[in-house]
Amino acid sequence: MSLKRILILLGKELIHSSKNFLFIWVVLAPILISLLVSLVFGTLFSEKPKLGVFDQGTSQIVEMLKKLDSLTVKKYESVAGLKVAVEKGVVDLGMVLPPDFDNQVKTGVKTRVSVYVWGESLAKNRIMVGIIIASRVRELSGLENPVIVESITIGEGEAIPWNDRLFPLVVLMAVFLGGLFLPASSIIGEKVKGTIQAIIVTPTSLIDVLFAKGLMGILVSLLMGIIILFLNQAFGAHPWLLILLLFLGGIMAVIIGMISGTFVKDFTTLFAIWKSCGILLFFPAFMYMFPKIPAWLGWFFPTYYLIQPIVELTQKGGGWLDIRTDVFFLIGIDLLILGLLVFLIKVKKPITG
Repeated sequence: MSLKRILILLGKELIHSSKNFLFIWVVLAPILISLLVSLVFGTLFSEKPKLGVFDQGTSQIVEMLKKLDSLTVKKYESVAGLKVAVEKGVVDLGMVLPPDFDNQVKTGVKTRVSVYVWGESLAKNRIMVGIIIASRVRELSGLENPVIVESITIGEGEAIPWNDRLFPLVVLMAVFLGGLFLPASSIIGEKVKGTIQAIIVTPTSLIDVLFAKGLMGILVSLLMGIIILFLNQAFGAHPWLLILLLFLGGIMAVIIGMISGTFVKDFTTLFAIWKSCGILLFFPAFMYMFPKIPAWLGWFFPTYYLIQPIVELTQKGGGWLDIRTDVFFLIGIDLLILGLLVFLIKVKKPITG
């Protein structure tokens, strides 16, 4: 395997593929769908997260929060008024600060704070407000976690907004359209033209060719995933963990695409397989669209271990400890199907044999 030859082949793949309708389709489709979802469900031009506060004392936290441009803060005169505002969706969250809150957190006393959550508020708004409050409390107290938060959902209960439900589907489309289709279609095109056989009689090996095609798919898949996260303002507090997940998901998509490309004879068959087997890839996304589907069913689908940690990070405020098991499963799946690809190429020789 030669790095120089791989980079040369990668450059050619990017140049030729970018002129292809399929390339334009896999790039534009997730973006257009994401923008459409945002427009339909009113999140593309949504306002800043709104926090309501009932302060039973005179906490500095309120003024610290009011100074932030990323948050709208409204003060209320009673718990009842705050709860009504949350229930009607006037604010996303309502926080009740106890008397002498500042002194308690400064002296390290564990302080209980009640937070009322509007059931239909956006997940990213809840996470953003939570992160902002935690950072300001740390700034005030100098301590890591002096507050115990009691979260109470009111209003429509756990009514998950449709843009949150559709988010996993859009992410999977972004990762798998480019990651799967580009390597698969490129391999099929080379086989139809007979150019792979011509290339591998030169010093360039079949491994060089496949590696370049796979690298192209991973780059496009990763870029599209990042764009979708950016459009949905979903990077949250762990952007590098999200990028790692997109990278691992891109590897999965590329390997599946290369297996498809090596054994499929033409584009018609490729699209037929995509339409018939797409449920195997996208079923976990349908689970989030319709929460009544039992969550354990997702365990049997490989993309569950990509989308579950992404949802955990972007919509539930989780961290590494919450997703590490799924990440290890995802790595294991990637290694397993990579081994399958190597075995099929060496034993079956579908391209050169």
